[in-house]
Amino acid sequence: MVALAELVMVLHFGVLVFLVVGGFLAWRWHRVLYPHLVMAGWALLIVLFPVSCPLTWLENVFREAGGLPPLAAGGFIDTYIDGVLYPESAAGVVQLFVGVAVLTSWTGLYLRRRAGQPASAGVVECGGRR
Repeated sequence: MVALAELVMVLHFGVLVFLVVGGFLAWRWHRVLYPHLVMAGWALLIVLFPVSCPLTWLENVFREAGGLPPLAAGGFIDTYIDGVLYPESAAGVVQLFVGVAVLTSWTGLYLRRRAGQPASAGVVECGGRR
């Protein structure tokens, strides 16, 4: 069960990385935008309201089944991120950075798509050429 808890932890880290870079990945693979929108919405919900993440819950289930204590009261972020990757006092700055990264990626995606559409989009000349 401990191995499953660790697998969920790795998945959780992957989800957080996807939150930061998913919008940029959508520049190349447009379908990535939809799961990224869901992820960003979920992240915003967790930041604004006291909502528990299902991955944290699942990791705790596996940890307890394997005889380990549950994650710290703040969950995944407080256990593995705050105070480990950056000082706890910088949590607000990190959240702001993530938000700016997401909005920058979406703005870039919008501008790239807009720039890729010529003014005569949809107009086809004789012989199928523009």
